Amino acid sequence: MKITVKLFATLRIGRFKQEDRDYPDGFTCQQIAEDLGIKVDELGIVLVNGHHASVDHVLSDGDALSFLALVGGG
Repeated sequence: MKITVKLFATLRIGRFKQEDRDYPDGFTCQQIAEDLGIKVDELGIVLVNGHHASVDHVLSDGDALSFLALVGGG
């Protein structure tokens, strides 16, 4: 299945901004994060087709997955 993966903020460092990628059916958001070398605790927001999703959300062909990094401050 083809998934459009979008990365934001620090998650782009050494990776990409947006890319269409092929994954096996039944892949979850967490599995894609791991495939990209992103730890789940680095994720602030996960969106699938513009809607909030959990890391265990099972993706479908044609989905757009966005990973936004945690924001720190102080």
